[in-house]
Amino acid sequence: MNNTITKEEIDALPLKAFEGQISIPLSDRDINEAVDYLRNASILGFDTETRPNFKKGQHHKVALLQLSTRERAFLFRINKIGLPQNVKSILTDTSIIKAGAAIHDDIKALRQISDFTPGSFTDIQTIAHELGIEHSGLKPLTALLLNFKLSKAQQTSNWENPFLTKAQQLYAATDAWVSLEIYNKLTELKNM
Repeated sequence: MNNTITKEEIDALPLKAFEGQISIPLSDRDINEAVDYLRNASILGFDTETRPNFKKGQHHKVALLQLSTRERAFLFRINKIGLPQNVKSILTDTSIIKAGAAIHDDIKALRQISDFTPGSFTDIQTIAHELGIEHSGLKPLTALLLNFKLSKAQQTSNWENPFLTKAQQLYAATDAWVSLEIYNKLTELKNM
């Protein structure tokens, strides 16, 4: 396996996105159902989205928390529902691995909304570095390990919009799902 990739090599790869079911739980019932489903997973893809800052000194809180299995992605609108106790219970659960890229800032931002003790979070960039992979951003890791490219077109969109567009939903679900897929591939490589 190569441990580096060029922008041109990434651009030549096919574009791929999450193909499973995307849910945005807002009601207590839907949140409970999502948590019950997620509680049965041993590994989840993890990511957050925050409205971008375009002015100096401007800061926004996390707007979205994404947790994904291979089949389903849940987009929790933190700006609308806060960080419910049962969702926090997933984040603190040490029996469920939460895999994501550059997760330190994501966890810190979530803890500013409602403090919790993070349980079993794993940074895929750390594992990639341990395996000698030079480029550890989500886009190059996806290209190197999964042989497709990600669209980053929605990255700087407004995550606090009253309603998320289909494109935003797909982008958010894909980022969490791809973190899970990269984690699985890195684990496979570590065990070779």
